[in-house]
Amino acid sequence: MTVLPDDGLELAGDFPDVPHEQWQRLVAGVLRKSGREVEGAEAEEALSTALEDGLRTRPLYTAHDTAPEPGLPGFAPYVRGGRAEGNTLGGWDVRQRHTVADGGAVLTDLENGVTSLWLAVGEGGIPLPELGRVLDGVLLDLAPVVLDAGREPGPAARELLRLYEERGVAREAARGNLGADPLGHEARSGQQGDVAPAAELARLCAEGYPGLRAITVDALPYHEAGGSAAQELGCSLATGVAYLRDLTEAGLSVEQACAQLEFRYAATADQFLTIAKLRAARRLWARVAEVCGAPRAGAQLQHVVTSPVMMTRRDPWVNMLRTTIATLAAGAGGADSVTVLPFDHALGLPDAFARRIARNTSTILIEESHLSRVIDPAGGSWYVERLTDELAHAGWEFLRRIERLGGMAAALRSGDVEQDLAETWRARTARLAKRREPITGVSEFPHLAEKPVVRESAPERPSGGLPRVRRDEAFEALRARSDAHLAATGSRPRIFLAALGPAAAHTARLTFASNLFQAGGIEPVTGGTFAESGATEAVLCSSDAVYEEQAAARAAELREAGASHVFLAGRPGEYPGVDAYVFAGCDAVAVLSATLDRMGVS
Repeated sequence: MTVLPDDGLELAGDFPDVPHEQWQRLVAGVLRKSGREVEGAEAEEALSTALEDGLRTRPLYTAHDTAPEPGLPGFAPYVRGGRAEGNTLGGWDVRQRHTVADGGAVLTDLENGVTSLWLAVGEGGIPLPELGRVLDGVLLDLAPVVLDAGREPGPAARELLRLYEERGVAREAARGNLGADPLGHEARSGQQGDVAPAAELARLCAEGYPGLRAITVDALPYHEAGGSAAQELGCSLATGVAYLRDLTEAGLSVEQACAQLEFRYAATADQFLTIAKLRAARRLWARVAEVCGAPRAGAQLQHVVTSPVMMTRRDPWVNMLRTTIATLAAGAGGADSVTVLPFDHALGLPDAFARRIARNTSTILIEESHLSRVIDPAGGSWYVERLTDELAHAGWEFLRRIERLGGMAAALRSGDVEQDLAETWRARTARLAKRREPITGVSEFPHLAEKPVVRESAPERPSGGLPRVRRDEAFEALRARSDAHLAATGSRPRIFLAALGPAAAHTARLTFASNLFQAGGIEPVTGGTFAESGATEAVLCSSDAVYEEQAAARAAELREAGASHVFLAGRPGEYPGVDAYVFAGCDAVAVLSATLDRMGVS
């Protein structure tokens, strides 16, 4: 009988260490079978994925992929969290946003899992005189309130403080954030704000409201303008630094100034990038505090919001999956508070079902999945630690660029920040157009027969500054053209898919072409003849071998039947009668737009 070692846990101790080069040779052998002749590091590079900010994710990470020591939870550099206990005591703060004066919805949220409120007040939100009514029945000493008052945070803050006093809430029991963010509002609206009211609110909170913060450092304007993760980090840090300067000039110490800031970031469906971004943000802010002479004040308080950029208007139900992944990433990344945007956020005001699903997303992850029971669950992963380090350096470089431009206010007003964000978005737009970054339900697997989801319009948000972008915007414009054609004529524009050869030969490319053209609102027709289809254009679908034998003849037949334009689904070749080619990686938006133009769909 074999006797196990004393601890019984030796698994790999008797196996020799495998050199990295051996793994690369095995990868090269597999790639060689697919026709790619690469060796050594080139084989590994072939399987790497390019990210924004010049970063790349590799297919394999090992203990040799070093990163700086992240420290312990609750201690500088706070990579592993700003509190030693993390979210283990009760999960993260579940914070829902409200933009209309609906006290019933507020109470329903609080009674069913929401633990704090984020209220848009004033322009584009709840009228200030209605704030008291909205908070009727809310136990203000238990439910923190975070305000978003735009250009004039002073009146909204004073009204909330009046409500605290009127309802007998002790000053030390008040929790939340008064939401002053003059630079964030300027980024949104293009209107220069005055920092003096924010500084006055900060001094008021520092002196009399120990549980209240006065200022939000909102990075969402830069994320919603198309910025990368590093640009979002750099802009938030530069804004935080600007506020530290303003507050210390107003008489607060560095420690007091740091304690008045709460940072807001976006969480996307790229879970590992989101986790790394939140961990990198804490590390970078800890470095800022250290440089300012207050290393113990560097624990960044983070409010994370599921990304508005990733929310789609078509097939909005898929947004539930996107926000679930983003919420998981926010929790695993150590967020203190999380706001899950309802799945119908892009369509207008959410209904009761959408609000319920949004708040339950956090509840399930906390209560059923036990995600909050582990502090920094991604910590120790070679991939996450390395990505955190690389993203931290990229974010720090963008901060330095903004500082060289004279600081956040100067960089905003000069247009440099907007230009940088626009360049990043242009590159991403190209990937979206080519479906290198697929959008399920929009650019991939669209459903033309889907019944539209209609919602009441949401209040207009401040605009005039940085643009707001969405991943689905190019395809949404194409679908809108198709919808208008349907409303005017009773049918969508159509395209005939001509299958050549047996099913085994044509099924893959027939499916590809069907998905591609539906993404532009063009209905594919696969049965019957071209003349019966009601289409004006056609697509040949089959294998390369069948194309060699039949493509030219079938294209000629389609021409004779009245086809004005003939596509071939596959890589470009020399096939008589074929006008254009559609294939994986082609510019789908350009193809679909030109097709609608030829069909007379305006």
